[in-house]
Amino acid sequence: MLVMASEQKRLFLTLSLSALVLFGWQYFFAPKNQFEKGSFDKNKQAVAQADSKHEKAVAVDKLPAEGTSNQAPVEQTVAPSVSVYTLSNSVTKVVLTNELVIKSFMPLKEERDAFTDIVGVKKPFQFFIVNNGSLTPLLFNLSKTSESEISGTDSRFNINFNAYLDEKGLFQWTLSSTKPYQYFTRMQSEKQEGEGRQIRQYVTLLKDTQRTNIDDDEKYDGPLQWMAVDYHYHLFANVFNGKPMSSIKIASGNLDTKIIESTTSLSGFSFYGLKGHDELQAIGSKLHLAVDFGVFGIIAVPILKGIQFIYKYVPNYGLAIILITIFIRTLLFPLQFKSFKSMKKMQKLQPELAKLKEKHADDPQKMQRATMELFKKNGANPMGGCLPLLLQMPVFFAFYQVLFNSVELLNAPFMLWITDLSAKDQYYVLPILMGIAMFFQTKLNPSTTADPMQKKMMMFMPLIFTFFMKDLPAGLNLYILVSTVFGITQQLFVYKTVD
Repeated sequence: MLVMASEQKRLFLTLSLSALVLFGWQYFFAPKNQFEKGSFDKNKQAVAQADSKHEKAVAVDKLPAEGTSNQAPVEQTVAPSVSVYTLSNSVTKVVLTNELVIKSFMPLKEERDAFTDIVGVKKPFQFFIVNNGSLTPLLFNLSKTSESEISGTDSRFNINFNAYLDEKGLFQWTLSSTKPYQYFTRMQSEKQEGEGRQIRQYVTLLKDTQRTNIDDDEKYDGPLQWMAVDYHYHLFANVFNGKPMSSIKIASGNLDTKIIESTTSLSGFSFYGLKGHDELQAIGSKLHLAVDFGVFGIIAVPILKGIQFIYKYVPNYGLAIILITIFIRTLLFPLQFKSFKSMKKMQKLQPELAKLKEKHADDPQKMQRATMELFKKNGANPMGGCLPLLLQMPVFFAFYQVLFNSVELLNAPFMLWITDLSAKDQYYVLPILMGIAMFFQTKLNPSTTADPMQKKMMMFMPLIFTFFMKDLPAGLNLYILVSTVFGITQQLFVYKTVD
């Protein structure tokens, strides 16, 4: 049995299967961008409808037993009816009610940023207080002090509310009272179906410097600084000044947040917009941690910076991907040279390995000893190409995460039929070309295994990759295609220069 001679092939197969698992996970389970082109006009109409619409008063939700408060009931005056208000500045437009329900949040910087009905639910974000053991919605007499500012009082509890839109497009808010109250907040998300996989917006929170996703029927204890609903390319976040949240629980799409203790003042801000790493970092409060590049984030961030740098001089993200891919492949060429050189030596030994296999067909141990002697005599190392291949994999996965999560690719055209690098190639040209290139690449690699099943796996690997890649972003397919073609060029160069 030829053990050492097949290790490199097995490693390649293992890494390929690992990549397939990664692609398969994104294909079947990853959240899908829900903000398709053409939604801008529809959303503007929704805002107009929201401006003129009035809702009925909200019924009081019962507080879970663990959150029961000892606060005495407050003698309530007659509450005002529910009204809708619109705040806007040059950056953002927000629609909210006097219940402090943020109904819509529309960035105005670019048409592609526009999205009105956050998650499509009725009440994406709302404040409550604990009153006599129940969650009671707040209801204010509000008035606009300017186009971007609003203030008012809930006379039932003597709670004041002040809010405004700042120059960054953040909805800054403050609640204050002479008497301390315990506050709750509630966000809503929804579950949808789409294109053969279940879609679920990720609910994300921050504890210290750790970003965490939580799912239904989960509870997470604080202190916590912010919570958000993550829509892949967009983020709706609510950030509290300090770390006042003691716990977060999600059930049936409701994300309930409990404030640590009763307080006379609570402040923070709400944000909705593209989930750009640099933009969120500029906002502060560690919101940039909502952009999840995985375990290889330390490599992914420089790759993202490189793409952004190239785009400044070559304003086409498709070309930027091609250039950064060639740059990285060139940077890693010393490692690849060793791998290709080892493959070439193994390729030259194939006839002699076949003779040894035939000669010692009935004695695997003798065949293995003879094989090792042959390797030693010719200075060949069947594992010589493995370490360079392993060292390259973190870069590959980091690049994958950058392209899969990068908002820069959203609605970004490349050329001809590719008008959105964040969407799949509708004609499947890129994944098919990628599969063809991978097939030719496998032909360049020496076959050192006698296992028919393993040979079949290697033969069908390009086809399997093509299947999994066909519905993934065109930008990602472009990267793998260019990387494979440039790798073939490098491999042929090494084969011609190595004796």
